Amino acid sequence: MTQPAMPHPLLRLLPRHDQRVKAGHPWAFSNEIAMTPAAKALPPGGAIRLEGDDGWHHGTWSFNPHSLIAARRLDRDPGAVLDLDWAKRRLGTALALREKLYDTPYYRLVHAEADGLPGLVIDRYGDALALQANTAGMEALTPLLVAALRDLVSPRLIVGRNDAAVRTLEGLAESVAPLLGTDTEAHVEEGGLGFSVDLLGGQKTGWFYDQRENRDRVARLARGATVLDAFCHTGGFGLRCAASGAARVTLLDRSAHALELAMRTAAANGLADRVEARKAEALEALEAMGAAGTRFDIVVADPPAFAKARKDQPQALRGYGKLARLAATLVAPGGFLFIASCSHHVAPGDFADAVIWGLGRARRDAKLLFQGGAGPDHPVHPQLPESAYLKGLLFQLG
Repeated sequence: MTQPAMPHPLLRLLPRHDQRVKAGHPWAFSNEIAMTPAAKALPPGGAIRLEGDDGWHHGTWSFNPHSLIAARRLDRDPGAVLDLDWAKRRLGTALALREKLYDTPYYRLVHAEADGLPGLVIDRYGDALALQANTAGMEALTPLLVAALRDLVSPRLIVGRNDAAVRTLEGLAESVAPLLGTDTEAHVEEGGLGFSVDLLGGQKTGWFYDQRENRDRVARLARGATVLDAFCHTGGFGLRCAASGAARVTLLDRSAHALELAMRTAAANGLADRVEARKAEALEALEAMGAAGTRFDIVVADPPAFAKARKDQPQALRGYGKLARLAATLVAPGGFLFIASCSHHVAPGDFADAVIWGLGRARRDAKLLFQGGAGPDHPVHPQLPESAYLKGLLFQLG
């Protein structure tokens, strides 16, 4: 006879501290929960039932007594059993959405809270997956998630890209290692090109799916153009432009390894004769090219996050203003500038204001053609607008 599952430990919200959770917010902070000695003794990442002091049932949550965000909702059912079937249902829902959005298996498969898996990111590269568990709850569920992924998509490779600095806030160590499989080769197909992806040593989870639609947008402008792709990583923007008929593409990045991957992709796709790689610190190179009078028809400036924490916001905004000024100086009259920020701690309006300030300092007239963020495989939980981290602006400059 099968024994019924033991109920999860019960924790309660403090009186008058349940408004956000009742409204559907997927987080509860440590100062909103009755942190009894028993609660503090619970293992990080374990499942709990969360109730209001009025007895309102808020479902099943993962709990970390050592984190400011102490509880993250996993299921509205307080009796949810977090087993393989549960993991397959949750991942299956995320997979079904992506299969409606895309014809080929190259996309972000899971985007954290919006997909009901708080702190989890999974990117899919055909039969290879990159899995990043940024919370203790997802760390604890990783074996189940790997098993569920095996059943759902039969991957050849799953790499745990657990090297995000945010893991330290959860008391988790950083690591990068295969969770399934040993052949770590991976690639992504986009815009008719095949790109090599380094799942073990590349940035973040290996490829920036969030910019896919922006790469489409910029590539449509590229026929016959000269293009500068600054902070290019493995050349997504620049090589897409080359494939769309750009006359000349310059890839600029400080990582020799990323540029090597980009040039390997250029050669494999017959684009190497129109693509050059330049290894340099991007801001320094932009300033030097501007002083030398170098101009391009299209300039892309897609840097890493300038603000790693909220306290960095003022400095980051000054940095984005400077970047916009330097990049705008390099755009030929009638040409285009695409500039982006992936800083969680910089709001869209503040980023736009900083960029517009920079354009003014460069004495360039501008038309804003597009303002937006990541593609639909990066859904946003409506109660977490700050998770809409990517901001992109496309201008034509006079």
